[in-house]
Amino acid sequence: MPRGDGRLTHDLDPQDAGPQDACGVFGVWAPGEEVAKLTYFGLYALQHRGQESAGIAVSNGRQILVYKDMGLVSQVFDEATLESLKGEVAIGHARYSTTGSSVWHNAQPTFRPTAAGSVALGHNGNLTNTAELAALLRARDAEAGRDSGKGETATSDTAVMASLLASYPDRSVEEAALEVLPQLRGAFSLVFMDEGTLYAARDPQGIRPLVLGRLERGWVVASETAALDIVGASFIREIQPGEFIAIDENGLRAERFAKAEPKGCIFEYVYLARPDTTISDQRVFSVRAEIGRRLAREFPVEADLVIPVPESGTPAAIGYAEESGIPFGHGLVKNSYVGRTFIQPSQTLRQLGIRLKLNPLRDVIAGKRLVVVDDSIVRGNTQRALVRMLREFGAAEVHVRISSPPVKWPCFYGIDFASRAELIANGISVDEICRSVGADSLAYISLDQLVESTNVPKDNLCRACFDGIYPVALPDDDVIGKHLLEVQDQLPLEVIQ
Repeated sequence: MPRGDGRLTHDLDPQDAGPQDACGVFGVWAPGEEVAKLTYFGLYALQHRGQESAGIAVSNGRQILVYKDMGLVSQVFDEATLESLKGEVAIGHARYSTTGSSVWHNAQPTFRPTAAGSVALGHNGNLTNTAELAALLRARDAEAGRDSGKGETATSDTAVMASLLASYPDRSVEEAALEVLPQLRGAFSLVFMDEGTLYAARDPQGIRPLVLGRLERGWVVASETAALDIVGASFIREIQPGEFIAIDENGLRAERFAKAEPKGCIFEYVYLARPDTTISDQRVFSVRAEIGRRLAREFPVEADLVIPVPESGTPAAIGYAEESGIPFGHGLVKNSYVGRTFIQPSQTLRQLGIRLKLNPLRDVIAGKRLVVVDDSIVRGNTQRALVRMLREFGAAEVHVRISSPPVKWPCFYGIDFASRAELIANGISVDEICRSVGADSLAYISLDQLVESTNVPKDNLCRACFDGIYPVALPDDDVIGKHLLEVQDQLPLEVIQ
């Protein structure tokens, strides 16, 4: 068994990874403010979106300084480091890797020199035409007589985008962005900067969230409204799908680089976003509670207690209890730090499995018929261990209720699900899953009920992980995937093109 590094494993058991988070991006233009510290606290509010690496880029008007490392935001930065990052413009990033390995070179923001200065870029999402863009970049480098990829160690789609932005010797970053952005496919919520300007852009489908906020003396861009709240910024609006904005001493400029075709990720409402975040004018906590109420109406059961799988199952469990009249209680205590930063357990500890993360309260659950509310089932291993543990601690019955439909398809837009072959709901019925996890009953909310809970039109949501309908066309299997750029040199040129 490989040894852990003490830092970066998201899940207790790498063979039983749940849906891995997207990334968090933050940007601020605020002369006279401590922009590095504002960015630090913004990233702290977005830590749930990515725990592998964190970074901040700051410009003082003359040059950009980037500081990044592997680990949590609070591990990477300290007071002295933040004090050294002086400037008026900053961007930050908290990463979970969806293209490119989890290594320092792929940590963001990604920095590139340009003909007139430099550019730093942070990205939430996942491109689907990375191979095509990498081929375009090589062609541009060859045309300009540059040694393509010389000294390049990053293998992310973000690195390709940053290099493309820097590849126009006769254009500003803003002008280059308006050339590059229409060529990108897939999910991208971007913050980037040159020495004096903060930029942001969102893909035409608006798959990942991105919002605009106002400070007394500046502007903020962030993945979620919760990050605006923590830095004292007022919410102005969402950055629109297909929109590009630039903020500098002349104010805010906005223009469209593509027609909006909204397809916001429905899984943001289920799991990814913080419950105190607002998406499409809907508080995520309220949506999740409504999902729970609809679950109770769709799939009632006689029981004594409703308990959540903390933390993502809590709002739906509250809604289920309210609608059903069954008391709500906390029957599981979560160790919030396990799975965020830990030493890989020995085989003896691994056999304890889920107990390293969740510990039942015996006096609460013993002899009770339980409704256990969770956000999703991916492989089923976690639920199987959970049901077994609850029975061992005295539960009389265990009825599992899931606040999303069965996950049957992988995501290619910024969530790292298991492969389709590993998804337990792919190919077997709900009754068969119920028997597999050992529950007395199992029910998922229907897709239509989930959509109605969001108050967003169905056609404006990406539901691909549930129904297999991908709003952005996917390339062939051999030119897509997390490690594409790490093996691309081995691919025939005609495959890449």
